Amino acid sequence: MELKERFLKYVAFDTQSDPGSETFPSTAKQLALLNHLMEEMIGLGLTEVEIDPNGYVMGSIPASPGYEDKPVIGFISHVDTSPDMKGAEIRPQVIGHYDGGDIVLNGELVMRVAEFPELAFFKGHTLITTDGTTLLGADDKAGVAEIMTAAEYLMTHPEWKHGKIRIGFTPDEEIGRGVDFFDVERFGARFAYTVDGGFEGELEYENFNAAGVKITIQGRNIHPGYAKDKMINALQVACDLHALLPAVQRPEHTEGYEGFYHLTSLSGTVEQARMEYIVRDHSRERFEAKKKYLADAVALLAERYGEGVVSLEIWDQYYNMREMVEPYPEVIAKAEQAMEMAGVVPVIRPIRGGTDGARLSYMGLPCPNLFTGGMNFHGKYEYCSLDTMYKAVQTILNLAKLWGE
Repeated sequence: MELKERFLKYVAFDTQSDPGSETFPSTAKQLALLNHLMEEMIGLGLTEVEIDPNGYVMGSIPASPGYEDKPVIGFISHVDTSPDMKGAEIRPQVIGHYDGGDIVLNGELVMRVAEFPELAFFKGHTLITTDGTTLLGADDKAGVAEIMTAAEYLMTHPEWKHGKIRIGFTPDEEIGRGVDFFDVERFGARFAYTVDGGFEGELEYENFNAAGVKITIQGRNIHPGYAKDKMINALQVACDLHALLPAVQRPEHTEGYEGFYHLTSLSGTVEQARMEYIVRDHSRERFEAKKKYLADAVALLAERYGEGVVSLEIWDQYYNMREMVEPYPEVIAKAEQAMEMAGVVPVIRPIRGGTDGARLSYMGLPCPNLFTGGMNFHGKYEYCSLDTMYKAVQTILNLAKLWGE
């Protein structure tokens, strides 16, 4: 199956995850694609193909004869799409030989080069965009399609020598639960790569340290005409709290290694309000300082408004994988070499987010992240370059060969 056909087939599956769900996977519809991938892997002749009770799909490309003693490496991608944008009824648009200009997504929405200047890089490429009403699902079905296309090539080209290769597909990455039940020992790889990056050449082994935050504010509602010295407006307390956090440390004002506080949800009434934040920073020291600053802000408001008005719940989600990957420089060196062999210029920079690989690295499976060719994830401006996707496939194939030498 051709890469484009495979990708378009996968994005037709609605696999949106749900952070409010208590099941695993968080949505049953993810299992439709996961089961399809299992059947496709079996059809391609992969061995040890299975789907476990939690929805993880694993399979093996056997080592070339005489290469059984080479290190086992893995490639991993997630099937779920972000809950931030509609992921059903996706209608992709294919633009052949992109001319470098603005892209009309529909009669009301245009993706303008002035707002997305990286489009200039893709002049001459075949692009796949949304129709402006949904996300595309390149995050991470581009990675899934690239791994499966590489697997098909390896299974049909025995002249391409390699050691044993493990493939894994996970649910619920977008809501931070992607490897909650991933069996690293059963996967059995010495090293792995998530194929879940974006721009061509991205090679990432630094990611945010991450925490989730829930704040509950219990107000006291009194008729506003008689509220003096009595009312505690929960919504006003929420505003006070947000104002205490540094405005320059919001996502819209940060880049590179700069961390942030991000208010992701605010709801409520005068009587009660709820806030949700995510806290991010590449530096563990600054990460811990951010959490303390937030806790101190809550304590200040508790002192101002009284005991029981503001309650804070904060938990760590994942950590920067750098300290787990750096002891194995060959993992990065081979990825750089594989990209260069594919005609790609490696771009090593920190992930301003997280991947399954971050947590897997702390679970004993060093796992940097490779580019996919997808851009503007999680929204209606999402697109991917088919040309870059082919280079990602070639990078995977080159890694298979390099680890077999």
